[in-house]
Amino acid sequence: MDQPHQSPWQRGRDLLDRHWVALTLLAWLGVAAWSLADRWGQVRWLSLGDTDDNMRLMQVRAWLDGQGWYDLRQYRMNPPAGFDIHWSRIVDLPIAGLILFFRLFTSNSWAERLACGIAPLLPLSIAMLGIGATVRRLIHPLAWPLAILFLVGATATMLMYMPERIDHHGWQLAMLSLTLAGLCDPRARRGGALVGIASAVSLSIGLELLPYAAMAGAIIALRWVWDRAEAPRLAVYALTLGGGSTLGFALFASNANQAMRCDALTPVWLSVMIAAGMLLFLLARFGPASRGVRLALAVAAGAAIVIGFALMFPQCLARPEGVSPELQRNWLNNVREAKPIYKHSWRTGVAIATLPVIGLLGALFAAWRARRRPSAIGWVAVALFTTFAVLMLLWQVRAGPAAQMLAVPGGVALAWAIVPRLLGHRSMLVRVLGTAGALVIVSGFFVGIALKYVPVGKPKGYEKRVNMATGNCLRTTVLLALNKYPAQTIFTFVDMGPRLITITHHNAIAGPYHRNGAAILDVQHAFARTPDEAHAIIKRHGATMLLLCPNAAESTNYKARSPNGFYAQMAKNQVPAWLTPLPLPAKSPLRLFKVD
Repeated sequence: MDQPHQSPWQRGRDLLDRHWVALTLLAWLGVAAWSLADRWGQVRWLSLGDTDDNMRLMQVRAWLDGQGWYDLRQYRMNPPAGFDIHWSRIVDLPIAGLILFFRLFTSNSWAERLACGIAPLLPLSIAMLGIGATVRRLIHPLAWPLAILFLVGATATMLMYMPERIDHHGWQLAMLSLTLAGLCDPRARRGGALVGIASAVSLSIGLELLPYAAMAGAIIALRWVWDRAEAPRLAVYALTLGGGSTLGFALFASNANQAMRCDALTPVWLSVMIAAGMLLFLLARFGPASRGVRLALAVAAGAAIVIGFALMFPQCLARPEGVSPELQRNWLNNVREAKPIYKHSWRTGVAIATLPVIGLLGALFAAWRARRRPSAIGWVAVALFTTFAVLMLLWQVRAGPAAQMLAVPGGVALAWAIVPRLLGHRSMLVRVLGTAGALVIVSGFFVGIALKYVPVGKPKGYEKRVNMATGNCLRTTVLLALNKYPAQTIFTFVDMGPRLITITHHNAIAGPYHRNGAAILDVQHAFARTPDEAHAIIKRHGATMLLLCPNAAESTNYKARSPNGFYAQMAKNQVPAWLTPLPLPAKSPLRLFKVD
Protein backbone atom coordinates (compact mmCIF):
# COMPACT_ATOMS: atom_id res chain seq x y z
CA MET A 1 0.00 0.00 0.00
CA ASP A 2 1.33 3.44 -0.92
CA GLN A 3 2.46 5.59 1.98
CA PRO A 4 0.49 8.87 2.26
CA HIS A 5 3.67 10.94 2.49
CA GLN A 6 5.10 9.56 -0.81
CA SER A 7 5.48 11.99 -3.67
CA PRO A 8 3.93 11.22 -7.10
CA TRP A 9 7.45 10.49 -8.37
CA GLN A 10 8.05 7.96 -5.60
CA ARG A 11 4.66 6.33 -6.17
CA GLY A 12 5.46 6.07 -9.89
CA ARG A 13 8.82 4.43 -9.17
CA ASP A 14 7.15 2.00 -6.80
CA LEU A 15 4.51 1.16 -9.40
CA LEU A 16 7.15 0.49 -12.10
CA ASP A 17 9.03 -1.77 -9.72
CA ARG A 18 6.23 -3.78 -8.11
CA HIS A 19 4.07 -4.22 -11.21
CA TRP A 20 6.73 -4.54 -13.86
CA VAL A 21 5.38 -7.86 -15.18
CA ALA A 22 1.86 -6.50 -15.71
CA LEU A 23 3.22 -3.30 -17.22
CA THR A 24 5.52 -5.26 -19.53
CA LEU A 25 2.57 -7.29 -20.76
CA LEU A 26 0.64 -4.04 -21.25
CA ALA A 27 3.51 -2.71 -23.36
CA TRP A 28 3.49 -5.97 -25.30
CA LEU A 29 -0.20 -5.52 -26.03
CA GLY A 30 0.53 -2.05 -27.38
CA VAL A 31 3.33 -3.33 -29.63
CA ALA A 32 1.14 -6.23 -30.78
CA ALA A 33 -1.77 -3.93 -31.62
CA TRP A 34 0.49 -1.57 -33.55
CA SER A 35 2.10 -4.46 -35.44
CA LEU A 36 -1.28 -5.87 -36.46
CA ALA A 37 -2.49 -2.47 -37.61
CA ASP A 38 0.74 -1.78 -39.49
CA ARG A 39 0.66 -5.15 -41.25
CA TRP A 40 -3.06 -5.59 -41.65
CA GLY A 41 -2.67 -5.83 -45.43
CA GLN A 42 -0.44 -8.87 -45.04
CA VAL A 43 -2.85 -10.42 -42.56
CA ARG A 44 -5.83 -9.80 -44.84
CA TRP A 45 -4.16 -11.46 -47.81
CA LEU A 46 -2.43 -14.24 -45.83
CA SER A 47 0.92 -12.93 -47.04
CA LEU A 48 3.14 -15.59 -45.55
CA GLY A 49 6.37 -14.31 -47.04
CA ASP A 50 8.70 -17.18 -46.15
CA THR A 51 8.52 -20.75 -47.42
CA ASP A 52 8.69 -22.06 -43.84
CA ASP A 53 5.72 -19.92 -42.78
CA ASN A 54 3.64 -21.40 -45.58
CA MET A 55 4.71 -24.93 -44.73
CA ARG A 56 3.97 -24.35 -41.05
CA LEU A 57 0.38 -23.41 -41.88
CA MET A 58 0.08 -26.50 -44.07
CA GLN A 59 1.28 -28.65 -41.17
CA VAL A 60 -1.37 -27.11 -38.91
CA ARG A 61 -4.07 -27.60 -41.52
CA ALA A 62 -3.13 -31.25 -41.96
CA TRP A 63 -3.24 -31.84 -38.20
CA LEU A 64 -6.63 -30.13 -37.82
CA ASP A 65 -7.90 -32.21 -40.73
CA GLY A 66 -7.03 -35.43 -38.90
CA GLN A 67 -3.39 -36.19 -39.68
CA GLY A 68 -1.65 -37.97 -36.82
CA TRP A 69 0.17 -36.10 -34.06
CA TYR A 70 3.46 -37.83 -34.84
CA ASP A 71 2.96 -37.84 -38.62
CA LEU A 72 4.54 -34.67 -39.99
CA ARG A 73 4.80 -35.72 -43.61
CA GLN A 74 3.34 -33.18 -46.00
CA TYR A 75 1.35 -35.29 -48.45
CA ARG A 76 0.63 -32.43 -50.84
CA MET A 77 4.30 -32.20 -51.70
CA ASN A 78 5.64 -34.87 -54.04
CA PRO A 79 2.46 -36.99 -53.89
CA PRO A 80 1.52 -39.67 -53.18
CA ALA A 81 4.46 -40.52 -50.89
CA GLY A 82 4.64 -37.04 -49.40
CA PHE A 83 7.43 -34.81 -48.18
CA ASP A 84 9.25 -35.39 -44.88
CA ILE A 85 9.51 -32.35 -42.57
CA HIS A 86 11.97 -32.41 -39.65
CA TRP A 87 9.95 -30.13 -37.34
CA SER A 88 7.87 -30.85 -34.24
CA ARG A 89 4.29 -29.96 -33.30
CA ILE A 90 5.21 -27.53 -30.51
CA VAL A 91 4.81 -24.38 -32.59
CA ASP A 92 1.69 -25.81 -34.26
CA LEU A 93 -0.16 -25.72 -30.93
CA PRO A 94 -0.78 -21.96 -30.54
CA ILE A 95 -1.60 -21.54 -34.24
CA ALA A 96 -4.11 -24.39 -34.14
CA GLY A 97 -5.60 -23.10 -30.89
CA LEU A 98 -6.14 -19.65 -32.36
CA ILE A 99 -7.71 -21.08 -35.52
CA LEU A 100 -10.15 -23.18 -33.48
CA PHE A 101 -10.99 -20.16 -31.33
CA PHE A 102 -11.65 -17.80 -34.22
CA ARG A 103 -13.70 -20.44 -36.03
CA LEU A 104 -16.32 -19.86 -33.33
CA PHE A 105 -16.89 -16.37 -34.68
CA THR A 106 -15.90 -16.30 -38.34
CA SER A 107 -15.06 -18.37 -41.40
CA ASN A 108 -12.14 -20.78 -41.49
CA SER A 109 -10.37 -18.53 -43.99
CA TRP A 110 -10.48 -15.54 -41.66
CA ALA A 111 -9.68 -17.74 -38.65
CA GLU A 112 -6.44 -18.75 -40.36
CA ARG A 113 -5.57 -15.18 -41.29
CA LEU A 114 -6.15 -13.90 -37.78
CA ALA A 115 -4.25 -16.82 -36.24
CA CYS A 116 -1.27 -16.23 -38.52
CA GLY A 117 -1.33 -12.56 -37.61
CA ILE A 118 -1.49 -13.04 -33.85
CA ALA A 119 0.50 -16.24 -33.24
CA PRO A 120 3.98 -14.77 -33.95
CA LEU A 121 3.34 -12.03 -31.40
CA LEU A 122 2.73 -14.45 -28.51
CA PRO A 123 6.40 -15.39 -27.89
CA LEU A 124 7.33 -11.69 -28.03
CA SER A 125 5.69 -11.32 -24.60
CA ILE A 126 8.04 -13.99 -23.23
CA ALA A 127 11.07 -12.33 -24.83
CA MET A 128 10.11 -8.98 -23.27
CA LEU A 129 9.76 -10.57 -19.85
CA GLY A 130 13.04 -12.47 -20.18
CA ILE A 131 15.06 -9.44 -21.22
CA GLY A 132 13.24 -7.28 -18.65
CA ALA A 133 14.13 -9.71 -15.86
CA THR A 134 17.76 -9.69 -16.96
CA VAL A 135 18.20 -5.92 -16.82
CA ARG A 136 16.31 -5.69 -13.52
CA ARG A 137 18.71 -8.16 -11.95
CA LEU A 138 21.88 -6.68 -13.39
CA ILE A 139 21.26 -2.96 -13.84
CA HIS A 140 18.31 -1.57 -11.88
CA PRO A 141 14.72 -2.58 -11.04
CA LEU A 142 13.49 0.34 -13.15
CA ALA A 143 15.63 -0.41 -16.21
CA TRP A 144 13.12 -2.72 -17.88
CA PRO A 145 11.27 -0.01 -19.91
CA LEU A 146 14.56 0.83 -21.65
CA ALA A 147 15.05 -2.87 -22.39
CA ILE A 148 11.65 -3.01 -24.09
CA LEU A 149 12.49 0.11 -26.10
CA PHE A 150 15.81 -1.33 -27.23
CA LEU A 151 14.25 -4.72 -28.05
CA VAL A 152 11.53 -3.17 -30.18
CA GLY A 153 14.26 -1.28 -32.03
CA ALA A 154 16.21 -4.46 -32.77
CA THR A 155 14.97 -4.82 -36.34
CA ALA A 156 16.38 -8.27 -37.12
CA THR A 157 14.92 -9.65 -33.90
CA MET A 158 11.53 -8.02 -34.34
CA LEU A 159 11.17 -9.42 -37.86
CA MET A 160 10.87 -12.84 -36.22
CA TYR A 161 7.79 -11.62 -34.31
CA MET A 162 5.90 -9.78 -37.01
CA PRO A 163 2.39 -10.89 -38.04
CA GLU A 164 2.49 -13.80 -40.54
CA ARG A 165 5.97 -14.93 -39.33
CA ILE A 166 4.53 -18.13 -37.91
CA ASP A 167 7.63 -20.30 -38.15
CA HIS A 168 9.46 -21.39 -35.00
CA HIS A 169 12.22 -18.78 -34.75
CA GLY A 170 10.27 -16.41 -32.51
CA TRP A 171 9.63 -19.16 -29.97
CA GLN A 172 13.27 -20.18 -29.97
CA LEU A 173 14.33 -16.57 -29.39
CA ALA A 174 11.86 -16.38 -26.51
CA MET A 175 13.52 -19.44 -24.95
CA LEU A 176 16.89 -17.78 -25.50
CA SER A 177 15.71 -14.72 -23.57
CA LEU A 178 14.76 -16.99 -20.66
CA THR A 179 18.15 -18.66 -20.90
CA LEU A 180 19.81 -15.27 -20.54
CA ALA A 181 17.63 -14.44 -17.53
CA GLY A 182 18.51 -17.76 -15.94
CA LEU A 183 22.25 -17.33 -16.46
CA CYS A 184 22.27 -14.17 -14.34
CA ASP A 185 19.62 -15.22 -11.81
CA PRO A 186 21.05 -14.82 -8.27
CA ARG A 187 18.84 -17.68 -7.09
CA ALA A 188 20.86 -20.69 -8.17
CA ARG A 189 18.21 -23.39 -8.40
CA ARG A 190 15.68 -21.18 -10.16
CA GLY A 191 18.31 -19.96 -12.60
CA GLY A 192 19.54 -23.47 -13.37
CA ALA A 193 16.00 -24.73 -13.92
CA LEU A 194 15.16 -21.82 -16.22
CA VAL A 195 18.22 -22.43 -18.41
CA GLY A 196 17.66 -26.19 -18.51
CA ILE A 197 13.96 -26.01 -19.34
CA ALA A 198 14.38 -23.22 -21.91
CA SER A 199 17.18 -25.15 -23.62
CA ALA A 200 15.13 -28.35 -23.70
CA VAL A 201 12.10 -26.59 -25.18
CA SER A 202 14.24 -24.86 -27.79
CA LEU A 203 15.89 -28.14 -28.81
CA SER A 204 12.51 -29.86 -28.97
CA ILE A 205 11.39 -27.17 -31.43
CA GLY A 206 14.52 -27.41 -33.58
CA LEU A 207 18.31 -27.47 -33.45
CA GLU A 208 18.93 -23.97 -34.79
CA LEU A 209 19.97 -22.67 -31.36
CA LEU A 210 21.88 -25.78 -30.29
CA PRO A 211 25.19 -23.83 -30.18
CA TYR A 212 23.61 -21.31 -27.76
CA ALA A 213 22.29 -24.12 -25.57
CA ALA A 214 25.78 -25.64 -25.47
CA MET A 215 27.31 -22.27 -24.61
CA ALA A 216 24.78 -21.72 -21.82
CA GLY A 217 25.68 -25.10 -20.34
CA ALA A 218 29.37 -24.25 -20.55
CA ILE A 219 28.80 -20.94 -18.73
CA ILE A 220 26.91 -22.66 -15.92
CA ALA A 221 29.71 -25.22 -15.63
CA LEU A 222 32.28 -22.41 -15.49
CA ARG A 223 30.32 -20.72 -12.69
CA TRP A 224 30.58 -23.99 -10.74
CA VAL A 225 34.30 -24.28 -11.52
CA TRP A 226 34.85 -20.77 -10.15
CA ASP A 227 32.58 -21.17 -7.15
CA ARG A 228 31.70 -24.56 -5.66
CA ALA A 229 28.63 -22.98 -4.08
CA GLU A 230 27.13 -22.89 -7.60
CA ALA A 231 26.67 -26.68 -7.43
CA PRO A 232 22.86 -26.40 -6.90
CA ARG A 233 22.55 -24.34 -10.08
CA LEU A 234 24.55 -26.89 -12.06
CA ALA A 235 22.67 -29.86 -10.61
CA VAL A 236 19.20 -28.46 -11.32
CA TYR A 237 20.29 -27.38 -14.79
CA ALA A 238 21.58 -30.88 -15.54
CA LEU A 239 18.38 -32.57 -14.36
CA THR A 240 16.03 -30.20 -16.22
CA LEU A 241 18.09 -30.35 -19.42
CA GLY A 242 18.15 -34.15 -19.54
CA GLY A 243 14.62 -34.60 -18.22
CA GLY A 244 13.14 -31.79 -20.31
CA SER A 245 14.76 -33.12 -23.50
CA THR A 246 13.44 -36.61 -22.76
CA LEU A 247 9.94 -35.27 -22.20
CA GLY A 248 10.17 -33.12 -25.31
CA PHE A 249 11.23 -36.11 -27.38
CA ALA A 250 8.46 -38.32 -25.99
CA LEU A 251 5.74 -35.75 -26.57
CA PHE A 252 6.82 -34.11 -29.81
CA ALA A 253 9.32 -36.22 -31.79
CA SER A 254 7.66 -37.19 -35.07
CA ASN A 255 7.76 -40.70 -36.47
CA ALA A 256 10.58 -39.62 -38.79
CA ASN A 257 12.51 -38.04 -35.90
CA GLN A 258 12.65 -41.33 -34.04
CA ALA A 259 15.34 -42.47 -36.48
CA MET A 260 19.06 -41.84 -35.99
CA ARG A 261 19.13 -38.49 -37.78
CA CYS A 262 21.36 -35.51 -37.04
CA ASP A 263 19.09 -32.56 -37.86
CA ALA A 264 16.53 -32.61 -35.02
CA LEU A 265 15.99 -33.87 -31.47
CA THR A 266 16.28 -37.50 -32.49
CA PRO A 267 17.76 -40.38 -30.44
CA VAL A 268 21.17 -38.98 -31.48
CA TRP A 269 20.84 -35.65 -29.72
CA LEU A 270 18.58 -36.99 -26.98
CA SER A 271 21.36 -39.35 -25.92
CA VAL A 272 23.80 -36.41 -25.92
CA MET A 273 21.49 -34.32 -23.69
CA ILE A 274 20.92 -37.21 -21.27
CA ALA A 275 24.65 -38.01 -21.10
CA ALA A 276 25.53 -34.36 -20.58
CA GLY A 277 22.89 -34.05 -17.87
CA MET A 278 24.15 -37.12 -16.04
CA LEU A 279 27.80 -36.04 -16.14
CA LEU A 280 27.05 -32.48 -15.02
CA PHE A 281 24.83 -33.73 -12.20
CA LEU A 282 27.59 -36.02 -10.97
CA LEU A 283 30.07 -33.13 -11.08
CA ALA A 284 27.72 -30.94 -9.05
CA ARG A 285 26.97 -33.71 -6.56
CA PHE A 286 30.51 -34.91 -5.93
CA GLY A 287 32.64 -31.95 -7.02
CA PRO A 288 35.90 -31.53 -5.09
CA ALA A 289 36.93 -28.44 -3.15
CA SER A 290 39.90 -27.65 -5.38
CA ARG A 291 39.10 -25.23 -8.20
CA GLY A 292 41.82 -26.73 -10.36
CA VAL A 293 40.42 -30.23 -9.97
CA ARG A 294 36.91 -28.97 -10.74
CA LEU A 295 38.23 -27.39 -13.94
CA ALA A 296 39.96 -30.62 -14.93
CA LEU A 297 36.80 -32.64 -14.29
CA ALA A 298 34.67 -30.19 -16.30
CA VAL A 299 37.10 -30.37 -19.23
CA ALA A 300 37.15 -34.17 -18.99
CA ALA A 301 33.34 -34.29 -19.00
CA GLY A 302 33.19 -32.05 -22.07
CA ALA A 303 35.83 -34.14 -23.83
CA ALA A 304 33.96 -37.34 -23.00
CA ILE A 305 30.78 -35.98 -24.56
CA VAL A 306 32.57 -34.80 -27.71
CA ILE A 307 34.59 -37.99 -28.15
CA GLY A 308 31.61 -40.20 -27.41
CA PHE A 309 29.54 -38.29 -29.95
CA ALA A 310 32.23 -38.67 -32.60
CA LEU A 311 32.58 -42.40 -31.98
CA MET A 312 28.87 -43.21 -31.78
CA PHE A 313 27.54 -40.84 -34.43
CA PRO A 314 30.29 -40.26 -37.00
CA GLN A 315 27.64 -39.52 -39.64
CA CYS A 316 26.82 -36.32 -37.77
CA LEU A 317 30.34 -34.86 -37.86
CA ALA A 318 29.73 -33.32 -41.29
CA ARG A 319 26.70 -31.18 -42.14
CA PRO A 320 23.73 -32.32 -40.00
CA GLU A 321 21.40 -32.13 -43.01
CA GLY A 322 23.09 -35.16 -44.57
CA VAL A 323 22.49 -34.05 -48.16
CA SER A 324 24.36 -35.19 -51.25
CA PRO A 325 27.45 -33.27 -52.37
CA GLU A 326 25.57 -32.07 -55.46
CA LEU A 327 22.68 -30.66 -53.45
CA GLN A 328 25.06 -29.07 -50.99
CA ARG A 329 26.96 -27.43 -53.84
CA ASN A 330 23.92 -26.29 -55.80
CA TRP A 331 21.61 -25.35 -52.95
CA LEU A 332 22.71 -25.36 -49.28
CA ASN A 333 26.00 -23.59 -49.91
CA ASN A 334 24.07 -20.80 -51.64
CA VAL A 335 21.43 -20.17 -48.99
CA ARG A 336 21.94 -16.49 -48.13
CA GLU A 337 21.08 -16.70 -44.45
CA ALA A 338 23.53 -19.56 -43.95
CA LYS A 339 26.48 -17.47 -45.15
CA PRO A 340 28.72 -15.52 -42.73
CA ILE A 341 28.04 -11.84 -42.30
CA TYR A 342 31.19 -10.78 -44.16
CA LYS A 343 29.89 -12.43 -47.32
CA HIS A 344 26.87 -10.14 -47.40
CA SER A 345 26.70 -6.54 -48.53
CA TRP A 346 28.12 -3.94 -46.19
CA ARG A 347 24.63 -2.47 -45.73
CA THR A 348 23.34 -5.79 -44.45
CA GLY A 349 26.39 -6.29 -42.26
CA VAL A 350 26.19 -2.86 -40.67
CA ALA A 351 22.43 -3.09 -40.10
CA ILE A 352 22.73 -6.45 -38.35
CA ALA A 353 26.03 -6.13 -36.46
CA THR A 354 25.87 -2.61 -35.01
CA LEU A 355 23.61 -3.38 -32.05
CA PRO A 356 25.43 -6.64 -31.15
CA VAL A 357 28.77 -4.82 -31.13
CA ILE A 358 27.36 -2.01 -28.98
CA GLY A 359 25.78 -4.57 -26.66
CA LEU A 360 29.04 -6.48 -26.36
CA LEU A 361 30.96 -3.33 -25.46
CA GLY A 362 28.25 -2.45 -22.96
CA ALA A 363 28.32 -5.89 -21.36
CA LEU A 364 32.11 -5.81 -21.02
CA PHE A 365 31.93 -2.31 -19.56
CA ALA A 366 29.22 -3.34 -17.10
CA ALA A 367 31.13 -6.49 -16.08
CA TRP A 368 34.25 -4.42 -15.36
CA ARG A 369 32.22 -1.79 -13.52
CA ALA A 370 30.54 -4.44 -11.34
CA ARG A 371 33.76 -6.32 -10.58
CA ARG A 372 33.43 -5.72 -6.83
CA ARG A 373 29.65 -6.13 -6.63
CA PRO A 374 27.49 -9.28 -6.38
CA SER A 375 26.18 -8.69 -9.91
CA ALA A 376 29.68 -9.20 -11.37
CA ILE A 377 29.27 -12.94 -11.97
CA GLY A 378 25.95 -12.33 -13.70
CA TRP A 379 27.49 -9.72 -15.96
CA VAL A 380 30.39 -12.03 -16.80
CA ALA A 381 27.87 -14.69 -17.85
CA VAL A 382 25.99 -12.18 -20.03
CA ALA A 383 29.23 -10.84 -21.51
CA LEU A 384 30.35 -14.37 -22.42
CA PHE A 385 26.98 -15.14 -23.99
CA THR A 386 26.95 -11.85 -25.92
CA THR A 387 30.50 -12.45 -27.15
CA PHE A 388 29.48 -15.88 -28.37
CA ALA A 389 26.46 -14.41 -30.19
CA VAL A 390 28.62 -11.84 -31.98
CA LEU A 391 31.11 -14.51 -33.04
CA MET A 392 28.23 -16.59 -34.40
CA LEU A 393 27.69 -13.88 -37.01
CA LEU A 394 31.02 -14.88 -38.49
CA TRP A 395 29.53 -18.34 -39.07
CA GLN A 396 26.01 -17.55 -40.29
CA VAL A 397 24.15 -14.29 -40.71
CA ARG A 398 20.99 -16.02 -39.51
CA ALA A 399 22.45 -15.54 -36.02
CA GLY A 400 21.58 -11.83 -36.34
CA PRO A 401 18.20 -11.89 -34.54
CA ALA A 402 19.67 -13.74 -31.54
CA ALA A 403 22.75 -11.49 -31.46
CA GLN A 404 20.63 -8.35 -31.46
CA MET A 405 18.34 -9.61 -28.70
CA LEU A 406 21.25 -10.69 -26.50
CA ALA A 407 22.85 -7.27 -27.01
CA VAL A 408 19.97 -5.44 -25.32
CA PRO A 409 21.23 -5.74 -21.70
CA GLY A 410 24.65 -4.38 -22.66
CA GLY A 411 23.08 -1.51 -24.59
CA VAL A 412 20.80 -0.68 -21.66
CA ALA A 413 23.81 -0.75 -19.31
CA LEU A 414 25.55 1.90 -21.43
CA ALA A 415 22.40 4.02 -21.54
CA TRP A 416 21.94 3.68 -17.78
CA ALA A 417 25.47 4.95 -17.23
CA ILE A 418 25.32 7.82 -19.75
CA VAL A 419 21.78 9.18 -19.60
CA PRO A 420 21.74 10.24 -15.89
CA ARG A 421 24.85 12.36 -16.47
CA LEU A 422 23.19 14.07 -19.41
CA LEU A 423 19.93 14.59 -17.53
CA GLY A 424 21.87 16.20 -14.72
CA HIS A 425 23.59 18.70 -17.00
CA ARG A 426 22.79 22.35 -16.36
CA SER A 427 22.14 23.03 -20.04
CA MET A 428 18.58 22.19 -21.14
CA LEU A 429 19.85 21.64 -24.68
CA VAL A 430 22.22 18.94 -23.46
CA ARG A 431 19.52 17.41 -21.25
CA VAL A 432 17.03 17.10 -24.10
CA LEU A 433 19.07 16.63 -27.26
CA GLY A 434 21.98 14.92 -25.56
CA THR A 435 19.75 12.34 -23.89
CA ALA A 436 17.83 11.67 -27.10
CA GLY A 437 21.06 11.40 -29.08
CA ALA A 438 22.63 9.04 -26.57
CA LEU A 439 19.62 6.73 -26.66
CA VAL A 440 19.59 6.74 -30.47
CA ILE A 441 23.29 5.85 -30.55
CA VAL A 442 23.53 3.15 -27.87
CA SER A 443 20.33 1.47 -29.07
CA GLY A 444 21.61 1.28 -32.64
CA PHE A 445 18.58 3.23 -33.92
CA PHE A 446 20.86 5.58 -35.82
CA VAL A 447 21.92 2.83 -38.23
CA GLY A 448 18.49 2.35 -39.75
CA ILE A 449 18.02 6.11 -40.02
CA ALA A 450 21.43 6.66 -41.60
CA LEU A 451 21.19 3.83 -44.11
CA LYS A 452 18.04 5.35 -45.61
CA TYR A 453 20.07 8.35 -46.74
CA VAL A 454 23.22 6.54 -47.88
CA PRO A 455 22.90 5.90 -51.64
CA VAL A 456 25.89 3.55 -51.86
CA GLY A 457 25.14 -0.15 -51.73
CA LYS A 458 21.40 0.06 -52.38
CA PRO A 459 19.85 -2.69 -54.55
CA LYS A 460 20.47 -2.10 -58.24
CA GLY A 461 17.93 -2.25 -61.02
CA TYR A 462 18.45 -5.91 -61.85
CA GLU A 463 18.18 -6.98 -58.22
CA LYS A 464 15.01 -4.92 -57.79
CA ARG A 465 13.44 -6.54 -60.85
CA VAL A 466 14.26 -10.02 -59.58
CA ASN A 467 12.87 -9.26 -56.12
CA MET A 468 9.74 -7.73 -57.59
CA ALA A 469 9.17 -10.67 -59.93
CA THR A 470 9.56 -13.14 -57.09
CA GLY A 471 7.15 -11.25 -54.85
CA ASN A 472 4.53 -10.72 -57.56
CA CYS A 473 4.35 -14.42 -58.41
CA LEU A 474 3.69 -15.33 -54.77
CA ARG A 475 0.81 -12.90 -54.23
CA THR A 476 -2.42 -14.50 -53.04
CA THR A 477 -4.56 -12.97 -55.77
CA VAL A 478 -2.12 -14.13 -58.46
CA LEU A 479 -2.00 -17.74 -57.25
CA LEU A 480 -5.73 -17.99 -56.62
CA ALA A 481 -6.28 -17.71 -60.38
CA LEU A 482 -4.85 -21.22 -60.68
CA ASN A 483 -7.87 -22.61 -58.85
CA LYS A 484 -10.03 -22.31 -61.95
CA TYR A 485 -8.26 -25.49 -63.08
CA PRO A 486 -9.11 -28.83 -61.40
CA ALA A 487 -6.79 -29.84 -58.58
CA GLN A 488 -3.69 -31.61 -59.87
CA THR A 489 0.07 -31.79 -59.37
CA ILE A 490 2.02 -28.80 -60.70
CA PHE A 491 5.73 -28.87 -61.47
CA THR A 492 7.29 -25.54 -60.47
CA PHE A 493 10.31 -23.95 -58.78
CA VAL A 494 11.42 -25.32 -55.43
CA ASP A 495 10.82 -22.02 -53.62
CA MET A 496 7.30 -21.72 -55.04
CA GLY A 497 6.16 -25.16 -53.86
CA PRO A 498 5.11 -24.31 -50.26
CA ARG A 499 3.28 -21.15 -51.29
CA LEU A 500 1.51 -22.94 -54.14
CA ILE A 501 0.00 -25.63 -51.91
CA THR A 502 -0.93 -23.08 -49.23
CA ILE A 503 -2.94 -20.75 -51.48
CA THR A 504 -4.29 -23.16 -54.12
CA HIS A 505 -5.83 -26.63 -54.15
CA HIS A 506 -2.98 -27.96 -56.29
CA ASN A 507 -0.07 -30.16 -55.22
CA ALA A 508 3.62 -29.42 -55.81
CA ILE A 509 6.79 -31.46 -56.17
CA ALA A 510 9.40 -29.87 -53.92
CA GLY A 511 10.15 -27.24 -51.31
CA PRO A 512 13.42 -26.10 -49.73
CA TYR A 513 13.63 -28.86 -47.11
CA HIS A 514 16.82 -30.89 -46.98
CA ARG A 515 15.35 -34.27 -46.07
CA ASN A 516 13.79 -34.38 -49.52
CA GLY A 517 16.95 -33.79 -51.49
CA ALA A 518 16.00 -36.20 -54.28
CA ALA A 519 12.89 -34.19 -55.17
CA ILE A 520 14.81 -30.91 -55.02
CA LEU A 521 17.47 -32.29 -57.33
CA ASP A 522 14.80 -33.53 -59.73
CA VAL A 523 13.43 -30.00 -60.04
CA GLN A 524 16.92 -28.58 -60.53
CA HIS A 525 17.80 -31.24 -63.09
CA ALA A 526 14.58 -30.70 -65.02
CA PHE A 527 15.15 -26.97 -65.44
CA ALA A 528 18.88 -27.33 -66.13
CA ARG A 529 18.90 -30.23 -68.59
CA THR A 530 17.40 -30.78 -72.05
CA PRO A 531 13.65 -30.46 -72.70
CA ASP A 532 13.36 -34.22 -73.25
CA GLU A 533 15.03 -34.96 -69.92
CA ALA A 534 12.78 -32.39 -68.24
CA HIS A 535 9.73 -34.08 -69.77
CA ALA A 536 10.75 -37.44 -68.39
CA ILE A 537 11.31 -36.05 -64.88
CA ILE A 538 8.02 -34.17 -64.84
CA LYS A 539 6.06 -37.22 -66.02
CA ARG A 540 7.79 -39.43 -63.46
CA HIS A 541 6.46 -37.21 -60.68
CA GLY A 542 2.94 -37.34 -62.09
CA ALA A 543 2.76 -33.59 -62.74
CA THR A 544 0.21 -32.51 -65.35
CA MET A 545 0.97 -28.77 -65.39
CA LEU A 546 4.13 -26.67 -65.44
CA LEU A 547 4.21 -23.31 -63.68
CA LEU A 548 6.93 -20.70 -64.27
CA CYS A 549 7.68 -17.33 -62.75
CA PRO A 550 9.91 -15.47 -65.24
CA ASN A 551 12.83 -13.59 -63.65
CA ALA A 552 12.20 -15.05 -60.19
CA ALA A 553 15.35 -15.41 -58.11
CA GLU A 554 15.47 -19.19 -58.50
CA SER A 555 15.08 -18.94 -62.27
CA THR A 556 18.22 -16.80 -62.55
CA ASN A 557 20.25 -19.72 -61.17
CA TYR A 558 19.02 -22.05 -63.89
CA LYS A 559 19.81 -19.57 -66.64
CA ALA A 560 23.28 -18.88 -65.23
CA ARG A 561 24.24 -22.52 -64.69
CA SER A 562 22.67 -23.96 -67.84
CA PRO A 563 22.36 -21.30 -70.55
CA ASN A 564 21.13 -23.95 -73.01
CA GLY A 565 18.98 -25.88 -70.55
CA PHE A 566 15.21 -26.37 -70.50
CA TYR A 567 14.42 -23.27 -68.43
CA ALA A 568 16.79 -21.05 -70.44
CA GLN A 569 15.00 -22.14 -73.59
CA MET A 570 11.60 -21.48 -72.04
CA ALA A 571 12.79 -18.00 -71.04
CA LYS A 572 13.46 -17.39 -74.76
CA ASN A 573 9.94 -18.63 -75.63
CA GLN A 574 11.32 -21.85 -77.11
CA VAL A 575 8.44 -24.04 -75.94
CA PRO A 576 8.69 -27.79 -76.69
CA ALA A 577 5.83 -29.61 -78.38
CA TRP A 578 4.83 -31.47 -75.21
CA LEU A 579 3.78 -28.23 -73.50
CA THR A 580 0.53 -26.38 -74.24
CA PRO A 581 0.11 -22.81 -72.89
CA LEU A 582 -2.88 -22.37 -70.58
CA PRO A 583 -4.67 -19.02 -70.14
CA LEU A 584 -4.28 -16.91 -67.02
CA PRO A 585 -5.51 -13.38 -66.23
CA ALA A 586 -4.04 -10.76 -68.56
CA LYS A 587 -1.69 -9.17 -66.01
CA SER A 588 -0.57 -12.38 -64.32
CA PRO A 589 3.22 -12.64 -63.90
CA LEU A 590 2.95 -16.43 -64.14
CA ARG A 591 3.20 -18.73 -67.14
CA LEU A 592 1.18 -21.94 -67.04
CA PHE A 593 1.41 -24.96 -69.35
CA LYS A 594 -0.34 -28.28 -69.74
CA VAL A 595 2.06 -31.22 -69.82
CA ASP A 596 1.21 -33.75 -72.56
